[in-house]
Amino acid sequence: MRRSDLHGTSIEIERKNVGERRYITGFDGLRVMALLGVIFYHLMPFTVPGGYLGVPIFFAVSGYLITDIFIQEWDRTGKIKLGSFYIRRLRRLYPTLVMVLVTSTAYMTLFAQNLLSHIRNIIWTNLVFVYNWWLVNNGQSYFDRYNGESPFTHLWYLSVLAQYYFIWPLILIVLLKIFGERRVQASGILFSLSIISSMLMTILYHPDTVNRVYYGSDTRVAPFLIGAALAFIWPSTRLKKALNARTNLIANILGGILILVMGITFFTMPGTTATPYYGGIFIFSILAVLMIAIIAHPSFMWNRLLTNPVFKWLGSRSYGIYMYQLPVMIFYEQKVTNIAAHPVLNTLAPLVIILVISELSYRYIEIPLAKFDYRQTFALLKKIFDLKSNLQWRRYLAIPAVLVVLIALFGAVTSPEKVVQKTDGLQTKLAKNSKEADKKNKEALEKQKETSAAKTKQKKAKLTKQEKEIAKKYQLTDQEMKFAAVTPLTGVGDSVLEDTGADLQEIFPTAYMSSKVGRQVDEAPGIIAELKRQKTLSDNVLINLGANGPISDKDVKAVEDAVGSKRHIFWVNVHVPTKTWEGSVNKTLDKATKQYKNLTVIDWFTPSKNQPGWFYGDYVHPNPDGSKQYATIVAKKIIKTLNK
Repeated sequence: MRRSDLHGTSIEIERKNVGERRYITGFDGLRVMALLGVIFYHLMPFTVPGGYLGVPIFFAVSGYLITDIFIQEWDRTGKIKLGSFYIRRLRRLYPTLVMVLVTSTAYMTLFAQNLLSHIRNIIWTNLVFVYNWWLVNNGQSYFDRYNGESPFTHLWYLSVLAQYYFIWPLILIVLLKIFGERRVQASGILFSLSIISSMLMTILYHPDTVNRVYYGSDTRVAPFLIGAALAFIWPSTRLKKALNARTNLIANILGGILILVMGITFFTMPGTTATPYYGGIFIFSILAVLMIAIIAHPSFMWNRLLTNPVFKWLGSRSYGIYMYQLPVMIFYEQKVTNIAAHPVLNTLAPLVIILVISELSYRYIEIPLAKFDYRQTFALLKKIFDLKSNLQWRRYLAIPAVLVVLIALFGAVTSPEKVVQKTDGLQTKLAKNSKEADKKNKEALEKQKETSAAKTKQKKAKLTKQEKEIAKKYQLTDQEMKFAAVTPLTGVGDSVLEDTGADLQEIFPTAYMSSKVGRQVDEAPGIIAELKRQKTLSDNVLINLGANGPISDKDVKAVEDAVGSKRHIFWVNVHVPTKTWEGSVNKTLDKATKQYKNLTVIDWFTPSKNQPGWFYGDYVHPNPDGSKQYATIVAKKIIKTLNK
């Protein structure tokens, strides 16, 4: 039997007692589903927030295929050839990994030095397949898209997979020796271990330390173990070719349901919530393994349904596509800063680049080096640089290849451990504002109590020296400053509001600000309800949400319902030129103003559109100059609207 492993490597297995060969082509289709989930999560993380669940599918397929291969070898020969297996794995994994590390480091050395932080640690931990554990203590969250995302973060998966490849065969030999033909009991042991792994994920999970459970080999092993458990009781070479019509019908319908549910989960289970870690990933893994069982059975139709030339092409190149995807996306986003102007084009362009690079890698790196006799390395190099040899075209390729390696080495050796990021000033500012938020909000609530009595006096009183300085700073008239001083305001927003909130509270001293990095619009109704319960929600509500992902009419309605029609909502539109959803968010808000009389959109997008000097390096968060402009625009619109 010839069959592809997780990344399309063909492996020969003779069927015990029967000389048939069988290629389970449907696994290519399942692999493509997983790959698309991961890619579109990286491209459109808030449209496909559960796309990261493609990884448990990869783990499950690997667990099943590797275990099935070893069990067949054990049954046929009574032993497992570990040495040859390890060599095949290294031949398969290493060339592309080295290519990604070297070319990406060379590119960053020349064009993106700000991404070179920790590059030496990143390289060596990847080369020895422990990068995931380095990320646990040193990396950012896999779900943090606005904090200098590394082009290597996705390689955590390869380290985990390699650890399973090198440890699992040893454990499997022990299981086969202990249980022999009692395969059901061995399967039960593995499934029990997968439950323990899932429980460990639940116990260790905390929103502030999600790296530990997301990158940890022990907490991510459940899908691999469930796939391995299936191999013990569902060996691909011993499944009956023909089952009765009723069984086929039930299995085929179940397969359709599984594909549908898994697809829906890609859109409904974000990794930023607790659900995945409280059993969500475990349940999804069970669904994936059930689908593997249905595809593997020759009597069911799903192997045929998931077989076509496109899936075969993508499946065989899935390893390269996965490896090159994130560097291409991040480098593309750094150079093309007006992605929102052409969202479709700027979604398709990186996809095309990834596919082209992956095809070239597959043809000229992965396949040749998987078969290459490395004992001939020095002989080949000698031949390439021998001017009398007939390998001139290879010589011409060797020169730029050596140059790329030298550039990468230079960048890795000379780069400081922590490179200053374009957004480092932003992080300092956010940390400062977050630290001072509770104190300022407490002071604002105290001032709100005095507001009613102060309104009449404030209209007649002259501005204090401090108020005059604030008015001048934000280009406000005396009357505007007087009005703002007694206008209650409650802000609910994301990191943009956390960035600018201190400026707004200078203008509106009674303003209460609730902001959080990464906050999504669907969190707003619950926050507003809690503010109502605490009686801290004022008559004027400022919403600054939409920078972290698209919003829908339904989202706007949920916020409207939570606030209520008696309060006025001021919603700031977004400036996120590096993301595809910018135009969609702003159109949704403009449309909502026609439906809700108490909703006013504050236009931040138009005045900031051609003002790069207002922003930090991410082009989203206002720098100190931009914060002043933001606060002025917001304040003037609020004051003008309330004075009508």
